[in-house]
Amino acid sequence: MALSTKDMNSLLSVISEENLTVSSLESLASSVHHFFGRQDHFKLGTAMTVLLQQSDLLSGSAQKCAIIYLLYDMYRNEPITSNPFATVFAYLMLDKDQSSDIGVPEKTLLPPLTPVEKNFLYQLIKGPPSKDLQKKTPTQVANGEADPNQVYDVEPFLEILRSRFVQTPLCNKSGISCVIADPDNEKSMTFDINEKSQVIESLLTGECSVVTKAFQPDFCCLVPPLLKYDNELTFMIPDGEEREFEWDRTMCTSNSVGLEVRRLIAKAFTGALSAQEQQQVLSELEKDQKLVYHIGITPSKLPDLVENNPLVAIEVLLKLMKSNQISEYFSTLVNMNMSLHSMEVVNRLTTAVDLPPEFLQLYISNCISSCENTKDKYMQSRLVRLVCVFLQSLIRNKIINVQDLFIEVQAFCIEFSRIKEAACLFRLLKSLDPNEVVDGIICLQPAPK
Repeated sequence: MALSTKDMNSLLSVISEENLTVSSLESLASSVHHFFGRQDHFKLGTAMTVLLQQSDLLSGSAQKCAIIYLLYDMYRNEPITSNPFATVFAYLMLDKDQSSDIGVPEKTLLPPLTPVEKNFLYQLIKGPPSKDLQKKTPTQVANGEADPNQVYDVEPFLEILRSRFVQTPLCNKSGISCVIADPDNEKSMTFDINEKSQVIESLLTGECSVVTKAFQPDFCCLVPPLLKYDNELTFMIPDGEEREFEWDRTMCTSNSVGLEVRRLIAKAFTGALSAQEQQQVLSELEKDQKLVYHIGITPSKLPDLVENNPLVAIEVLLKLMKSNQISEYFSTLVNMNMSLHSMEVVNRLTTAVDLPPEFLQLYISNCISSCENTKDKYMQSRLVRLVCVFLQSLIRNKIINVQDLFIEVQAFCIEFSRIKEAACLFRLLKSLDPNEVVDGIICLQPAPK
């Protein structure tokens, strides 16, 4: 039931603070349905509930409103009582005293909502939300105003808790959360975005995900009485055939090499390794082809390795080409910020292995978008030069199919024609064999005089 790293990144991109200021509630729901099938809705909703429980991992009220709407929208065609997250809505709408009256322990409650958030949730549950409400962005909803004299009909929510709580096994009711909130709220609010991402990844993904685990008391049963039989203990003291010891030849063998490589890789995430350290890592990876799977390189940590130690990142990706997670590493590489090092890594990979064409196309499109969206003129010119040199290398080595990107690359060259490298790339495009370009897009040969 835990999310994969790819699913987690998709979820975080949908509810990112930047996206919530420009995308309406309808658009957010469409994005979720694009990334996740119906069979993933419960798993996704459970993950979002974990984020609601740990409110210090959310940037503000807008993210909370977005999560509440998505929990509602995934099951909007069913009665609210059939929504598997109806108890979440009930916990959010009811005060602590109202919940405790029917025996709900305080440890199961969610952080309280603000009046604006509670009013928003009430509008969703009491009836289909209006079109005007759905066209608002979560930021606009969070910045709205609530009537301080608003009275809520809480009886339906109490009924939801009564029906669901009675059906819950006693063993489950006695469980406690795997996550304990930091009592120092001021300290937790100083987390930067990378620290929050790491915490969210540890909570929602992998075998230790809290989505799939909880601390619950063991179910104990009485030990059955011993069977009355004369030879009952025969199986403990077998007769006849002699037994020999089986030795574990790997016991107590030194694993200092693996530990040292893991130490150097951990260091490589935060800064550049010396030439000697880089050579040591590359040498050990070459000796043991399976070592790369045991040194802590996950898709989420790949961007740090690329930026600080691109040569090591190249070797690691080459070793991981046969991994069933290689598509996640490629996805991370495509979506990271464009830089000289990331382009160096991609360029070296293209000359060493056959990369998926869709990966290269998406990477090139992202590079072009990064150049166009950069506001600083000096930095923009520098990035354009890098992209142009990179594209010339790919075209000359016939690594990419020009037909797939011709229009986009040509428009890029025209937009930045003032830059020498862009003009050179444009001339290279014009010098190509016309048969290599889709007919009818543009005439590559000069018009006859």
